[in-house]
Amino acid sequence: MSSSNILSLLGWSFLPNLATSWIQSIYYGITIRAGDPRPAPNSPRFLEHRRRIHILVVSAYLLYTLYEADYELTRSSTFYADLGVPFGASDRDVKSRFRRLAALHHPDKAGADGGDGGALFMHLKTASDVLVDPARRFAYERFGPEIVAWKHCATIRDFVLRGSQVLLPYYGAAAAVMYVLGLLGYLEWGRYWRWLTLVCLCVFELHTVTRPDFPWFVGAVVNPLLARFTTHAPYLPFQIISLARKCSITLYIAFSQIGPLLQPPGQQGVSPGDASEKALRQGLDRLEQAARALDADSGRLMELEMAPFAGDPEAVNGMRTKLQEWLVQNTIRSDPMVRDALGRSLQKRRVDAPAGARGTK
Repeated sequence: MSSSNILSLLGWSFLPNLATSWIQSIYYGITIRAGDPRPAPNSPRFLEHRRRIHILVVSAYLLYTLYEADYELTRSSTFYADLGVPFGASDRDVKSRFRRLAALHHPDKAGADGGDGGALFMHLKTASDVLVDPARRFAYERFGPEIVAWKHCATIRDFVLRGSQVLLPYYGAAAAVMYVLGLLGYLEWGRYWRWLTLVCLCVFELHTVTRPDFPWFVGAVVNPLLARFTTHAPYLPFQIISLARKCSITLYIAFSQIGPLLQPPGQQGVSPGDASEKALRQGLDRLEQAARALDADSGRLMELEMAPFAGDPEAVNGMRTKLQEWLVQNTIRSDPMVRDALGRSLQKRRVDAPAGARGTK
């Protein structure tokens, strides 16, 4: 992990809270007139304001990370942009464009800047060689410029298999990390949505790198809208995959930072699974209390009924036994299922019994 990532992770435990406190002070300075009291710290109103402001701060930062990721992709350019040809350019157009650029940037014509001109010329030649080769062009659009260093790949199948050697371990490691963190008690809130996001991202990437065409929503929706309303260059599949991965990380952070704050105040910090388990325990406790109260009431009624026989142990024991038998028999007889079974048995006996037998009338 790089030092920038470590600083970013450390910032999540400090910077959002600092920014929330600062913005909350400004909010009170604007909305509360001079001389009026501000909400006391840790009061319900103060905590509600802090919760809403913290959600806005984290959401704004997450949106900024997406913008930053898109900016980095745009700044890194593509082979198409470097050669100045559109995505659908034919091999003839690519070769013609490269010849014109080579005439300008060839090292023999670069003069005093021969070193820089030589590097630029080699980059343009690599871009041209990749785009005129159908298999390498397919691989570049889906895996990015690192395919230039892939050896022993000549067909589309070779490139897809080589890319899978990086793709599958990436998602396997991500799943293992999420599972281990779950066992350790982390990432409790939104566990289902994290796994769903990971599975959807994996399926999307596998579909993107194996299909001959661009993803439908990229080729038919995103890129046409960018070309019509902005100056943003259209996305290649490997750029969409990179943005999707960044979005998944952003969603994971949102689940951890924003998700618990969206719960009711009494359940913040409690995952949905813990909340349902807590509600079940509370229901069982109430049921046990009701059973105990009913048992106590029946005991008091029993003692009240046996009060006339106090002082006569034999009468009390005999009465207790007979009363228990009566309660059992009365309970069984009053049960609807028992009464229905007895009725069907008697009806069958009256129909099937021989003439003169008891119970036929």
